[in-house]
Amino acid sequence: MKNENLYNYILGIADNSLILGQRLGELCGHGPTLETDIACTNISLDLFGQVRSYFQYAAKIADDNRTEDDIAMLRKEREYKNVLLVEQPNTNFAYTIARQFLFDIYHLAFLSELEKSKDLTLSAIAKKCIKEVRYHERFSSDWIKRLGDGTEESKQKMQEAIDGLWTYTDELFHQTEADKIMVKQGTGVDVTKLKDAYYSSVSDVLKEANIQMPESKYFQKGGKDGIHTEHLGYLLSELQYMQRTYPNMEW
Repeated sequence: MKNENLYNYILGIADNSLILGQRLGELCGHGPTLETDIACTNISLDLFGQVRSYFQYAAKIADDNRTEDDIAMLRKEREYKNVLLVEQPNTNFAYTIARQFLFDIYHLAFLSELEKSKDLTLSAIAKKCIKEVRYHERFSSDWIKRLGDGTEESKQKMQEAIDGLWTYTDELFHQTEADKIMVKQGTGVDVTKLKDAYYSSVSDVLKEANIQMPESKYFQKGGKDGIHTEHLGYLLSELQYMQRTYPNMEW
């Protein structure tokens, strides 16, 4: 492949939204209220719409007769580059919201920088996606405050969710080799420079929600390099079922 680093960089962006979109899609019909159920489903659809643009670009770069559907649906587990955070299961509604919130704060900051990319295609995708992600961030932040500053039970569950997912946040700022090369070329985002502002923004929302910011300094990583938790295999078995059972289907 002529531009393998750019291809892998795109997968690193797209896979986060693909896997998170699948997780949210699992909740369709199971939300706590009809309005919230529809909102989560719409965010899932937003994320799937975003990844289509990325995968179309990846297929063009690969130039090996694979389609956007092949790249999205037919890779093996170790070939997915998403962070571990987005593949964590919907343990309960607090976990779903906490996972969304912890990713949304990052996603919004990331796209704000990706808009400046010298790669005009990536820049255009970022400019299109950022409008939706602003809503995602507002939605999840409002729910963090609502549950954290709600009943004793909702506060306890939200604290447990933040504590449980915290170990996956640092990986957002880990750079792969493809990331480093794309940053040098002016194509990619230097995610290490987003870290301080990210934790500051997260802290501000958690304070409003009366949720304690975890003090743990232990973090897990590996997803960006294709080393995932046991949850991803089960998720992919559902995500890929139709494509593998009925080959050559199109989105």
